[in-house]
Amino acid sequence: MSESQALLRVEDLHARHALPAVPAWGGLLHRRRWLPAVDGVSFALARGEALGLIGESGCGKSTLASVLARLADPLSGRLLFDGIDLATVRAGQAAEAPWRHRIQMVFQDPYESLDPRRSAFDAIADPLRRLAAFDGAALRECVLQTARRVQLGDELLARRPHQLSGGQAARVGIARALAPAPELLILDEPTAALDVSVQAGLLALLAGLRRELGLAILFISHDLGVVRLLCERVLVMRAGRIVDEGAPQALFERPRHPYTAELAAAVPRFPAAA
Repeated sequence: MSESQALLRVEDLHARHALPAVPAWGGLLHRRRWLPAVDGVSFALARGEALGLIGESGCGKSTLASVLARLADPLSGRLLFDGIDLATVRAGQAAEAPWRHRIQMVFQDPYESLDPRRSAFDAIADPLRRLAAFDGAALRECVLQTARRVQLGDELLARRPHQLSGGQAARVGIARALAPAPELLILDEPTAALDVSVQAGLLALLAGLRRELGLAILFISHDLGVVRLLCERVLVMRAGRIVDEGAPQALFERPRHPYTAELAAAVPRFPAAA
């Protein structure tokens, strides 16, 4: 992949998360212990590409996503987004960076990520107010257009999260991320809590949005079967490292790493119709 094709280049990225301090013998506290979560990860993502990242729970996928979205800081390494090293900006300052609107994230649990006191309209409008200075009629029109783009009915925009189904809440989360017109969308297991039929509809929606908007997508999941429906290329992560990479069908049929073979074996196979 040439420099001109790459939207994002991750180079030797290291990150960690902390375990809480625990009581020790004598009533003293152990020092906070740090665990490696991302251990020397490198990869590139092309403009408009759909890249999957799969691995078991606890392997570092969500930590990596948070670092890439600049919600958490790496220990070391480079995050080159369109030639800009995002790692030089602390997570606490990223909200004010001029590139903030270009990278957006969709979280795993829409109910947890949406403010229960605010309507779906407000959730979608918030990044437009903060990142694009929209207000008044222009704000309302952009919210309506974005909601319709994710197939969310106008009548649902006045509802709060608890009044929405899981699929509807997930669409609000996607609309919120799309509102400021990003170039890179990071999705952290956005379909994990949905039933199979709703999951399929959401994957089809994401595929259509990617084609329509020219989005680059990093789709994170523990399920190779889900990722291969959306992504052109897949990274396999285990214990903080990328252990395999390739086209999803090739990884599914001819896995190179034993762990990839385990993931492929877990995908249901249905007999061909007679």
